[in-house]
Amino acid sequence: MAVNMGLPPLVEIDDSLDAVIEFFETQGWTDGLPFVPPTPDRVNEMYQYVDYQPSDVIATLTPRNSEATLERIAINSVMAGCRPAYMPVIITAIQAIAEEPFDLNGMQSTTHPCAAMVLVNGPLARELDINSGHNIFGPGWRANASIGRAMRLIMVNIGGATPGEGDKSTQGSPAKYAFCFAEREDTNPWQPLHVEHGYDLEDSVVTVMAAEGPHNIQDHGSITGAGLLTTIAGSMRKTGGNDYMMGVGGQPMVVLGPEHAAAIAADGFSKDDVKRFIWERARLPLSEVSPEWTVRESRVERLMQAIGTLDEFPIAEHWSRIEVVVAGGSGKHSAWIPTFGGDLTQTVMRRIERADGTPYRSVYQ
Repeated sequence: MAVNMGLPPLVEIDDSLDAVIEFFETQGWTDGLPFVPPTPDRVNEMYQYVDYQPSDVIATLTPRNSEATLERIAINSVMAGCRPAYMPVIITAIQAIAEEPFDLNGMQSTTHPCAAMVLVNGPLARELDINSGHNIFGPGWRANASIGRAMRLIMVNIGGATPGEGDKSTQGSPAKYAFCFAEREDTNPWQPLHVEHGYDLEDSVVTVMAAEGPHNIQDHGSITGAGLLTTIAGSMRKTGGNDYMMGVGGQPMVVLGPEHAAAIAADGFSKDDVKRFIWERARLPLSEVSPEWTVRESRVERLMQAIGTLDEFPIAEHWSRIEVVVAGGSGKHSAWIPTFGGDLTQTVMRRIERADGTPYRSVYQ
């Protein structure tokens, strides 16, 4: 079997799946799971919905500072099990993590267990069947699983985030296998995330965030918006989190389940109101933090100055830094997603576009 990995032009391997998997594992090219062998025919199929050339450099990825050409992205996307139609999303996500504010080098090499979270908004999310409902963070959806997995393989094989070498995460996270979902815009009582940030409703937009895995928040008892938001804010308030412990600049995301979102909106809360409420109450008392940490961390004073108090500090520098989206199925559960935190990384959003800069309205046009 001939397999094109984009480094040597062609690698000849015995024509069996076991032989291919074993060879790739010895090269450090996998995530530990079985994969689809990236044969030339399969890789060529991945180009049908994009107008870049295979040798075009989409981005340069750290810490290896290696060029993510379309061909190399396609190879890893085949391995992850992606359909060709997913390529515009993957390309945009790769361009986004390569932007300077995201700080891919820091995110790839940190001891923190952060992953590259990918959120997709707009018509392409629905067209590609990226799950926004039940089990958005779990198994069962090819688009979510394979797009998220392709991102990880690309960051390892092109970016150089090999565990223990380029990737120094102390314990890692299951989110590093795959972390991709869509916002459930049809049940969102407010503007979807991309419209809130200035994009058109018809635009398809990718948001990337250096994030921990989602943390569940259940509240089956509260019946008011204020009650639900009190529970959410209390769940987010914790010592040891990077959004608090790494200095001002955290940008956490709250993923409201549709039932929670509907109840909160029905009580008259706008999305900005939600953010303000959480920001004002998700404050960590200094008394709950180790005195040894406060002595050693010069950032504490800056944290305090952000809100003008000396006995507690916020989860973000300003309420507007908290992102709120709606996703999930029925049930009174929500989640919050912590970030790499501090001023270490910033969330990045990019519209999904063709090579000439025009927006994708449909990959099948």
